[in-house]
Order: sequence, then C-alpha cells, then structure tokens
Amino acid sequence: MAEERNSIVLQKLTGRFGSDVVATHSDFGDDTALVRRERIVEICTFLRDDPDLRFDFAMDLTGVDYLGEEPRFEVVYHLYSLEKKHRVRVKARVPEEDPVIDSVIPVWVGMDWFEREAYDMYGILFRGHPNLKRILLYEQFEGYPLRKDYPKARRQPTVGPQE
Repeated sequence: MAEERNSIVLQKLTGRFGSDVVATHSDFGDDTALVRRERIVEICTFLRDDPDLRFDFAMDLTGVDYLGEEPRFEVVYHLYSLEKKHRVRVKARVPEEDPVIDSVIPVWVGMDWFEREAYDMYGILFRGHPNLKRILLYEQFEGYPLRKDYPKARRQPTVGPQE
C-alpha cells in the first residue's frame, strides 16, 4: 500500500509541474524527484498544500557535492506527511558558478537551521533567507569544509571571542 501512495506523490508532482520535474524514481517505498531549482518554492508549497499530499514536516535539508560534474551541487529536501504517512525526497541541482537557490523558509520556517548549515558547509546560497550566516563555524573560517576539493590538511586561523 505504501508503494501505491508513493507513486501518487510522484504522479501528482509530475502532473502539476511537467518538465520542471526533471526525473523521478521510487526505491523501497521512497520516492525521489529531481526538480529545477527555479521552481523549488512553488513545488514545495504544492507538496505542503495539496490535500492528497500534505507534506507538513520538513525533516531535513542537506547539500551534496558532485565534484567534476556540472551542476556540481545538489540540495536535497527530505519531506514527510504526518497525516498521510508518506515521504518524498526532492532534489535540485545548483551550478558551481552560481550556487544559489531560493529559500523555502516561507514554506517551512523550520528549514532555517538546515539552510544555514548547507551554506556554512558547502557555500550554497539561499536567496531570501532572513539570516544567512555561518551557524557551525566562525565567520573568519575560510572555505567550505564539506566540499570535496577542500584540502584536508588546511590550517585555519585560531580566533578568540568576538566583541
């Protein structure tokens, strides 16, 4: 039964957004949709508000670095419906030369911390984020440590408490 519900998620998503849903697949009851970054807020709003889907819980957001590929980065959203008991993974690719995607905080305010973490670790910018600054590292930290080309042996300056 879960497989049937999950396929409805992808059917509704592709039916509503057509070619803005670049690819979909289902494995082991998990649905995944790769979407165009330009439509991420509209797609997330639809997933939250559609009465058959009701993705009311944004569980996680993370970045992925596909060094050597272009677009290089991927933003991955893990969503769950408390009412309908289904989940979906939504992915959007962002290029290295323009690593920007719209913030989904207007859809799920709880994504604030996750977007800041992806910015801090990968350098992905979330347009419209109300407070996009480092959350785990200090402001003087240079670079983005989860990028695959970040030098493992790199030394960072030690800084004291800021005034």
